[in-house]
Amino acid sequence: MATIEFTGNYEDLSTDKGYQFKFYCEKCGNGYMSSFKPSKLGMAASALQAAGSIFGGVLGRASYGAYEVQRAVGGTAHDSALKEAVAEIKPLFKQCTRCGQWICEPVCFNKKAGLCETCAPDLDEEMAAAQAEAAREQVHQKVREVDWLKDRNVAQVSGAACPSCGAKTAGGKFCPDCGASLQAKRKCGKCGAETEGNPKFCPECGGKM
Repeated sequence: MATIEFTGNYEDLSTDKGYQFKFYCEKCGNGYMSSFKPSKLGMAASALQAAGSIFGGVLGRASYGAYEVQRAVGGTAHDSALKEAVAEIKPLFKQCTRCGQWICEPVCFNKKAGLCETCAPDLDEEMAAAQAEAAREQVHQKVREVDWLKDRNVAQVSGAACPSCGAKTAGGKFCPDCGASLQAKRKCGKCGAETEGNPKFCPECGGKM
């Protein structure tokens, strides 16, 4: 039998019932499955298994022997099935002459350049992707240029839990449930006392805050 090409990128899904193969694009990973081809030996083994389950004994032992032979030895039937699967699926693929990868023609092959899109990216697609990326960057840049905190008091706890009673708050200076202050406390660098508001001097030691 002649050498079978296009066999470095497939998965053998064959069973005792028959032969089937899935071929993968070596760029995007998409799979293309060949048609199922029944196995004559597998069907014979299944018939023996069915008979063996009824009569047992010699027929049962023979059926499992045929099943094991079918699984262990592919032989020419397996090679023939693989060759047919390659002939069926290969028209959907192209081999890049630069990198040697088998590429699915509908998605990953650049027909204009005659190479895969890894070696020769589609310029229209690259431009569209670059434009979208630049637009995203510009959106982030425009957002960063806006002062989103100009009307907010950063010392004020917003949307947090009250430190006194644990109730959720929606901003403001005081807790709507218990009335406790929600303003962040400042600690004196000299004595360590905590104070509320923005005093210039520590009310405990007189040190400058």
